[in-house]
Amino acid sequence: MAVSGCPHSVAEVDLFGPGAPYHWYEAYHILHAEAPVLRLPGEGLTPDHDAFILTRHADISRVVKDWSRFPPTLDLLVAEVIRSGRLPTEMPDLDAMVQSIVTLRPTQALWRAHRQELTDPWVGPGASRHTAMITAHADALIDAWAGRDRVDFVATFARPLPQRTMASVLGFPLEDVPQLAIWGQAQVMSYVIGRGHNNILTDDQKAEKFRLLAGFSDYVRDKVREKRARPADDMISWLTQVQYQALDRKLTDDEINGIVYAMVIGGLETTQYALAEQARLIDQHPGLFDRLKADRSLIRTFIEEAMRLRSPTQGLSTRITSQDEVFSGVEVPAGSTLHLRWAAANIDPLEFEDPDALRLDRKAVTRHLAFSAGPRVCPGAGLSRLEQTIAWNRLLDRLDGFTVSPGNSFPYQPGIMLGLLALDLDIRHAAGAAA
Repeated sequence: MAVSGCPHSVAEVDLFGPGAPYHWYEAYHILHAEAPVLRLPGEGLTPDHDAFILTRHADISRVVKDWSRFPPTLDLLVAEVIRSGRLPTEMPDLDAMVQSIVTLRPTQALWRAHRQELTDPWVGPGASRHTAMITAHADALIDAWAGRDRVDFVATFARPLPQRTMASVLGFPLEDVPQLAIWGQAQVMSYVIGRGHNNILTDDQKAEKFRLLAGFSDYVRDKVREKRARPADDMISWLTQVQYQALDRKLTDDEINGIVYAMVIGGLETTQYALAEQARLIDQHPGLFDRLKADRSLIRTFIEEAMRLRSPTQGLSTRITSQDEVFSGVEVPAGSTLHLRWAAANIDPLEFEDPDALRLDRKAVTRHLAFSAGPRVCPGAGLSRLEQTIAWNRLLDRLDGFTVSPGNSFPYQPGIMLGLLALDLDIRHAAGAAA
């Protein structure tokens, strides 16, 4: 299969082909100028429906903030499972997260309650409880750089920090992190190697995914049983004890399994890829490291601007039109799939002045859509922001600077994540800096 080259016209834009991540941002400028709503004929949920790529901030914001008018594709699956009358656990083609959605949060009201009661205390507004733990993990990773002046930033920091953090939040031993990483990769397999905007896997790929995830489910069930018997200060222990007020009952083992699945799928890659791109941006802006080191109040804006400019999740085909719509002057029929290209929205010149520039004086910096927006905004956004903030504070404390090493090839994974897989940095340790 030929690798996609840099597009020069709408006809050459392919956001999903081999090599596409290297040219996404050139493609977004073309789409903004010539086709802010791009039709994909016959690529809806069925061949008689089309899909449409949305790239304007205003259009995508309208969609994600109106759940009823633009229902998530996942809602259709949940409704189908409920109509079938079968228990979700009896359907082997459903992953643990979908199974738990059917029983815990099949409606908008229960979705909100699930978030407020079960995840916000650990990865949302309550994420600050993890400050000391995340700081310790960041320092331990930097400690391992002692005596080295060149490191692979992804392998030694950006990847293991969220892995260790999520293991600690959930209550998994750190020695299990390598195996957890394998299961995490299985969870996102369709978003990495799946074909087209619908992330379609072959039958063999699906079989391999579910084979791996069966091992993950067994592992989590074992941990849930352990935590029920001997609760500790971690999220799984808490989930085994909590009374879910929205349903006036405690959670089953299978439901806890599904919540854990969602935590892992959302808690690893976003932060990893955000940190890697932030390191590249610092290297590309001479003096930025020293400016951040001198004025830590700028870290928040830097992180938000970096996620706007280099969004970890570039886009997903996540919504359906429930009625005929018009986006940016283009008619979109009812039943169409909407591919929301958040990364394009985040550099939309109609929304952001000087959209391609990293500006530490930008106002309302959180209006980007890197975590989506509205009622289904990423539930772990608070934890990710906390990890990024702590990471850069500790890196600024313990380094005097870094540069991207000569010879980097900047390998990006395929799929819908801006996933840098390796990044060699030449680092300068701060004199006397310690944990």
